[in-house]
Amino acid sequence: MSQELNAIFDGQSLQLESPLNLEAGTRVKIIVETILPQESQPNSFLKTAQSLQLQGNPDWSEKVDQYLYGDIVSEND
Repeated sequence: MSQELNAIFDGQSLQLESPLNLEAGTRVKIIVETILPQESQPNSFLKTAQSLQLQGNPDWSEKVDQYLYGDIVSEND
């Protein structure tokens, strides 16, 4: 039987993040692989955009061309 679990090393022993489904006295083989801490993982675009706390008019998405390029004359005028 194989189980995958996460643990934290406290300097002396591994502290499991979830319980094992094993009987006491069961022999196991342990392979240790380190994982990146949460803060080291790259942020998503949405988290980055939210962290900028940009302020602007509520109609930015509707009038993006007008805000970028000024008043735009329609082709029909």
